[in-house]
Amino acid sequence: MTLIRSLRVPRKLFTLFVLLAVIGSCSFELSARGKRSRGRSASRSSRHSRASRSSRRDRRGRSSRRMSKRELRAERQRLAREQSAYVAKLQKRAGRKLSKRELAAEIRKFQSKHRRDLLEASRRAEAARQAAIARQRAIDDAMRNEVQANIAKDSTEGEDLEVRKAAVAALGFHAGTVVVMDPRSGRVYTVVNQEWALRHGFKPCSTIKLVTGIAGICERVIQPIETVSDGANYRIDLTDALAYSNNAYFQHVGGEVGFDKMLSYARELGLGEKTGINYANESPGRVPSFKTGYAVNHMSSHGDDFEVTAIQLAALVSAMSNGGKLVMPHVPRTVEENAHFKTEVRRKINVSNEAWVRMVPGMIGAVNYGSGKKAYRPEQTVAGKTGTCIGQGSWLGLFTSYAPVVNPRLAVVVITRGTDAHGHLPAAVAGNIYRTLSPRFGMPINFQVAQGDDDEVETPTRNKKAAALNEEAAETRAQAEAEEKAAETTDNANANKTAGNAEQVQANQPQPNQAQPTQAQPTQAQPNNDAKAAQATTPENKSKVKATSLPLENKPKAPANPTTQTKPNPADPDGRARRTQPEQP
Repeated sequence: MTLIRSLRVPRKLFTLFVLLAVIGSCSFELSARGKRSRGRSASRSSRHSRASRSSRRDRRGRSSRRMSKRELRAERQRLAREQSAYVAKLQKRAGRKLSKRELAAEIRKFQSKHRRDLLEASRRAEAARQAAIARQRAIDDAMRNEVQANIAKDSTEGEDLEVRKAAVAALGFHAGTVVVMDPRSGRVYTVVNQEWALRHGFKPCSTIKLVTGIAGICERVIQPIETVSDGANYRIDLTDALAYSNNAYFQHVGGEVGFDKMLSYARELGLGEKTGINYANESPGRVPSFKTGYAVNHMSSHGDDFEVTAIQLAALVSAMSNGGKLVMPHVPRTVEENAHFKTEVRRKINVSNEAWVRMVPGMIGAVNYGSGKKAYRPEQTVAGKTGTCIGQGSWLGLFTSYAPVVNPRLAVVVITRGTDAHGHLPAAVAGNIYRTLSPRFGMPINFQVAQGDDDEVETPTRNKKAAALNEEAAETRAQAEAEEKAAETTDNANANKTAGNAEQVQANQPQPNQAQPTQAQPTQAQPNNDAKAAQATTPENKSKVKATSLPLENKPKAPANPTTQTKPNPADPDGRARRTQPEQP
């Protein structure tokens, strides 16, 4: 009995030890599994954060978009077909059906090759993009250097040096030309880059809509009270069409007017002939010889086959401001001529005063809330028209304007070329000229205007109507994307051709181990700090109040001395006069 009791004690102790060991192992396994799951979730979150950061960097670096479901489905189907064709080719070469292990190995090899091909294609596309950017920067730098050389050769005899200094400072290191003149007398204050302004013709782009509008009013195509549907949710009239530079409206008007009448009004307004300015070798520009069908419509909104000079646009907009007198631009060369300046009128344009009056609200709207709002000046009302397109092998930007609307004192025309031309840079240059010369030619101002943080940034969501009607900006973005894609396609084709030639040469070599061809690595162009500074301006603070001056490249920001502060209208957060129109379904 004593022996049985003595055996029970170690048995119970052993059982208790086994239970404790099982419980301890289970708890240890659960804790380890929790740590592994936490580690996996942390790694997933870190990978997700890294991926999101890289995707954000990619989105900032280039305009990438996500593939749609249809595109993803088509891509998967194409990959599956290629994989099936690859397996069938292997089986045909082997003369038998592959085993499961061989099939899995070949599929892994095919997928690995596909991933390598995708990475190589991405690398080539990025190299092509960088090469296209480098080429465009080289072209822009060449044009800027040409402009600076032309400005150094300009003849400043008889010019107003104060006006010339303001125009040169506003243009900065951009490739362009500036003309400033008196729209009433025809006196030319300055011509910056006289080679481009007088002897080079440029495509007028959307500035031809001024001619189309005058022709439409005179031929009764544009009725006194009229609205035209834009094909979407808005109905527009002449004022909105000019303000937002709507192409469809003016294409309809030009088609109704006809080619012969359009050409007649263009010649009447001074296009296709010399202005008579007292400079040598002035270019007469060019007008199209014949067009029919839809070509007439497109010409009426884009200025196809027209060539205008900056001095011609200055004479045209001066005639619109002075009631139809086509004055002869003239630079006084002597002191006596300057003291007794005589206005010479080439002819009185055969256009009713009603036509000039009806064009003014749209030109004011273009500057106040439309495509030329970078020229907006709170001290005086500016009337102008923008133009942006591709011509003469590069981007063109035009802005023709006069101010003030009542008793105009200045007519300013700016034409720029290069990649920065399609950002309405000419309007900003003209606005800076008006601001600098305002104490002399306009009403002096010395206060700050309340503006939003993104006042100068194109935000279509802020104004759905502007986004729907501003077809010029939409076409500009589409053409820029198409140009970039075409450049990338060309560079990819050249890279593929070069790679194929290198492989062929390597295959024809008798001893590949001794002589290996070296592949040229694409070089990436270093970013141009001046170009970056010109394209992006960083505000110094987060304040809702900005100075009225618009900083440009090589132009220091003028200090503001606020004396009077205006109270912004809650309906108009930026203080601008806006033309409202009820939206119609």
